[in-house]
Amino acid sequence: MFTALTIAGSDSSGGAGIQADIKTMTAHRVYAASAITALTAQNTTGVTAISEVSPEFLAQQLDCIFTDIPPQAVKVGMVSSGELIRVIAAKLRQYDAVNLVVDPVMVATSGARLISEEAIDILKQELLPLATVLTPNIPEAEVLAGMTVHTPEEMEQAAREIGTRYGCAVLCKGGHQVNSANDYLWQPEGGQWFYGQRIDNPNTHGTGCTLSSAIASNLAKGLPLEEAVRQAKCYLSGALSAMLDLGKGSGPLHHAFAIDGNYISTDTKGETHHE
Repeated sequence: MFTALTIAGSDSSGGAGIQADIKTMTAHRVYAASAITALTAQNTTGVTAISEVSPEFLAQQLDCIFTDIPPQAVKVGMVSSGELIRVIAAKLRQYDAVNLVVDPVMVATSGARLISEEAIDILKQELLPLATVLTPNIPEAEVLAGMTVHTPEEMEQAAREIGTRYGCAVLCKGGHQVNSANDYLWQPEGGQWFYGQRIDNPNTHGTGCTLSSAIASNLAKGLPLEEAVRQAKCYLSGALSAMLDLGKGSGPLHHAFAIDGNYISTDTKGETHHE
């Protein structure tokens, strides 16, 4: 059985964060473990409250996972506290974690900063150099590269600058200022564009979490990074194309669009039976 770990916050509405990661990994037939960095009270219209876990408790979660069910890939999502970032980096080094996908969630789609400058500095110093691949969107790439990005050529330049600085691959995701579907993967041996299908769906809550978790799932299975990204983008397109419509705001994706569900049947009385 392939195994993966997600380190991120909980989304009470189930569309992003830990919940989206677990759904995505399960859809990829990968066993998902989780270490929760924060609880959030949120839904499709916004975040109401956040309650972070203590650094000590996060460390205990990670110890329990790595000493019992070692993950074959790790995805790190939003972590807003510098102390928690330090704990994550220390534990990843302690246990020689492999296939580390870091989604550097720092800037909201609206442009608002989600973590402090101090936490961003610690993220850069402690966690990013450990990554196998980073998956920034355009605003995050601008922060990490120290430049503005408005064109595909600038996406390539930013990805190269970030990858060279932190010694890892970088998947620079379009969609904010540049385009809605095309991503650029930079690796030391060269770059590659991944062209995606434009899907007219306003329900995009959790797309970044989903893509990074799909990449981690594919890396856990032993796929090369290029193929892991290609298949992850196909999965994301399918989850968007399913046109799930829940909630009053930007709703979640249909993570289970490709799960057959053949192990459950419903009889004429509406009762379910496990086969």
